[in-house]
Amino acid sequence: MKTVHILAIDDDPTIRHVITEYLGENDLRVTTLASGTDLPTVMARESVDLVLLDLRLPEGPDGLEIARSLREDSARLPIIMVSGRKEEADRVIGLELAADDYLIKPFSPRELLARIRAVLRRSRAPRPMADDPHNVRAYRFAGWQLNVRQRRLTSPAGAVVNLTNGEFNLLTAFIAAPQRVLSRDELLGLSRLRNDDVYERSIDTVVARLRRKLGAARDQVQLIATHRSVGYVFCADVEIVR
Repeated sequence: MKTVHILAIDDDPTIRHVITEYLGENDLRVTTLASGTDLPTVMARESVDLVLLDLRLPEGPDGLEIARSLREDSARLPIIMVSGRKEEADRVIGLELAADDYLIKPFSPRELLARIRAVLRRSRAPRPMADDPHNVRAYRFAGWQLNVRQRRLTSPAGAVVNLTNGEFNLLTAFIAAPQRVLSRDELLGLSRLRNDDVYERSIDTVVARLRRKLGAARDQVQLIATHRSVGYVFCADVEIVR
């Protein structure tokens, strides 16, 4: 059985030591880096199952830059961001841009291990055929088109509408289950925002932004409806383009 390989990037040598020791005691292989400078070399040489990434790195690219780069190379590589900053804005930005989870320092090694296992379970769970970019080229709905492979949303008038990573993931979650009421908890998991009550407000924020962008076309009906105390539903019929 293949040993899970964790790549941890953190400038704090004490944290790197604790991570290596504790995860190693729990049968995980760990490679650590003090910065992202040597990341391309490691990724080219090694098979990595999950990246543990400090948000604030004093040397070289910061965590957000590294996360963007990793996500461009792989849409499914699990990323857990770590930071000593407690501001909600940092957590939301990190989660929307790329991360599958967010952990605030100081954290216990036991909690870190639990988070890693949970993220790996989610990343390895079977996905519906319609949710696999290898099987779907684009979705069409109410005159709009979302090109999954190019991550490009085009309005009925032909204008390209820019989406953040969080907006794209949330929209694809809606599109994969049209006409179905989805709870905030379901949307948190499906959209790669962490499945935790702390981030339920993130869903409402991203939904509000999506509504504004999907309402950009004149006379466009609201595509995302609210079911009070339950969640949201994507109201349009969806056509899959393979």
